[in-house]
Amino acid sequence: MTDASSSPDLDPRVSTPHRMRAEPTGWVGWIVFAAVIMIMIGALHAIEGLIAIFKDDYYLVTDRGLVFTADYTAWGWVHLIVGLLIAAAGIYLFTGRIWARVIGVCVAVLSVLVNFTFIQAYPVWSAIMITLDVIVVYALIVHGREMRDF
Repeated sequence: MTDASSSPDLDPRVSTPHRMRAEPTGWVGWIVFAAVIMIMIGALHAIEGLIAIFKDDYYLVTDRGLVFTADYTAWGWVHLIVGLLIAAAGIYLFTGRIWARVIGVCVAVLSVLVNFTFIQAYPVWSAIMITLDVIVVYALIVHGREMRDF
């Protein structure tokens, strides 16, 4: 019989030069996907915001037909600021830090709320953005832990 305690692999007293890291699985791709989609969603929000700021008559309904009655210029600034926040959160997701995931989920949920209130003005665009935001939230919550090992 062999003594397992003398094996250097099992002996806790034997130090190794580097810490063994778990090999990331293919699910890391979900986080990379979420980061890229968040950067894209941020850019689309910014474009939508700039259109609302500079060309009020572009949208399908008047500003009174929105869920919240507000001037399109005000909505444009909201979309522009939210878009910049989402794009920045998408960039920070590549770091694999937990705070980047938390901020990513928060701004994706904020994007869902903003698009839901803006859905009367631009229904197809808002529905696509809401769908992408839900996919991002799923990716960040379910598969985000593996990114820090990547």
